[in-house]
Amino acid sequence: MFKITHKDKLSNARVGILETAHGVIETPEFMPVGTQATVKALSNEEVKYCGAQIILGNTYHIYLRPGMEIIKKARGLHRFMSWDRPILTDSGGFQIFSLATLMKTKEEGVEFKSHIDGSRHFLTPEDVVRLQCELGSDIMMVLDECLAFPSSRDKAERSLLLTNRWAERSKKALEKEQGARPSQLLFGIVQGSTYKDLRRKAAEKLVDIGFDGYAIGGLSVGEPSDLMYEMLENSLRYLPLERPRYAMGIGMVQDFFKAIEMGVDMFDCVVPTRNARNGAAYTNEGKVIIRNGEYSRDMGPLSETCDCIVCKGYSRSYIRHLFNTEEILGLRLTSLHNVYFYVNLLKRIREAIKEGGFLELKEEFKNRVF
Repeated sequence: MFKITHKDKLSNARVGILETAHGVIETPEFMPVGTQATVKALSNEEVKYCGAQIILGNTYHIYLRPGMEIIKKARGLHRFMSWDRPILTDSGGFQIFSLATLMKTKEEGVEFKSHIDGSRHFLTPEDVVRLQCELGSDIMMVLDECLAFPSSRDKAERSLLLTNRWAERSKKALEKEQGARPSQLLFGIVQGSTYKDLRRKAAEKLVDIGFDGYAIGGLSVGEPSDLMYEMLENSLRYLPLERPRYAMGIGMVQDFFKAIEMGVDMFDCVVPTRNARNGAAYTNEGKVIIRNGEYSRDMGPLSETCDCIVCKGYSRSYIRHLFNTEEILGLRLTSLHNVYFYVNLLKRIREAIKEGGFLELKEEFKNRVF
């Protein structure tokens, strides 16, 4: 299922092969976020052009709209959205706790009102596994409780114990749905807020239950970067080396290098597409705010060192014009460029690990502003 093919000699960075029902993924890898069965503003062909091996979907959003009846009629999420490569689906826990209204957490599960129409719903960990089985995603996430930063120790501990009990129930639910050799992979999620001992407790419990991979959740939610790195490293320390590790929601360029150096294999984040729609382009030289007046007469590309079709064919001046006139092509071009940059940065990192130059590449990006 997961095999490490290369290791960096001077850090914990590694290259791995993750086998799924819809194809093989080489890690470390960035997963473009397709929350509502689409990577915003891009076609599947464009996402593939960028080199994405896998995308991320969200169970909460797809469950609410278009709804599982339509997904089942389409015979799964892959067919519904015409994507033939791997898909990871988040459980929707973060969205339930951040978007839904009148949310109540119980031992059995979560009761909430839809942020779309106010309709009432109740989902158990078993329901979330069943929904992801119906979606047919290649990698499924357990339902977890997501806490805001900061959280008191008592609250974090209670939440962690609940999340771990839900994880155990999720594992049993998958076995009930698909037997002892399921076709879909299930990842557990390490929580524990910003408390090192709770992070250790969470990781050790999940390893005891046994999952196909392990995610580190509850980070990149407002805590300082140094604290995020400390909690990430402390979580990874207690996870098995022979399983893939996924840092949920972490997606700034500097964070990739830090996390991969610690041994993280998978990432997702809305940064490249969300910020693209506001005129921010990420390049090898740093961040470009294309709306700025300095680019009004700049006939150069977003990046001189990028070979994507946007940089080959469009000038900064033109893209700035598109944003100023509110033409949709502007945000499409920056979105395409950013996803290309993110996916291919991870490809460069994989190659650097293979060739023994990971830390040199990290140093190359050290002082660039993103």
